[in-house]
Amino acid sequence: MTYELTITQKPGYLHAVVTGENTRDSVVRYLEEVIRECTLRQCFRVLIEECLEGPRFSTLEIFEVVSTGATRFLGAVTAMAYVDVNAQSEEMLRFAENVAVNRAFPVKIFSTVAAAERWLRAAASRSVTRGERAGAHKPRR
Repeated sequence: MTYELTITQKPGYLHAVVTGENTRDSVVRYLEEVIRECTLRQCFRVLIEECLEGPRFSTLEIFEVVSTGATRFLGAVTAMAYVDVNAQSEEMLRFAENVAVNRAFPVKIFSTVAAAERWLRAAASRSVTRGERAGAHKPRR
């Protein structure tokens, strides 16, 4: 395995920290694992803190990974906050966010974990205000 994933339950969301090699296989596999944990724990908000080392993906690789993942996992989460600790280009992160959002996948890119946590806490508060139940979300298969 070229990555290590640690998932911590926080109030209202899961915090996933991934370390290891920045390869397409690592990214696809850790995302599958994160989505599986969200489903098992019935927690549909997640913060992904990616700390992968190595060359960054090209624009085409980003498009392919994000497009495939957004389509595959649509409906599996209600909010995903994403922080790439080793990002070299905010422009590439915004591109990835746009690809996902254009496929109706609820992701937002952040430069810090603290900002991502604030956004997730606010999303949880809005859900409570609207009367959503924690287990009311049913992932699309």
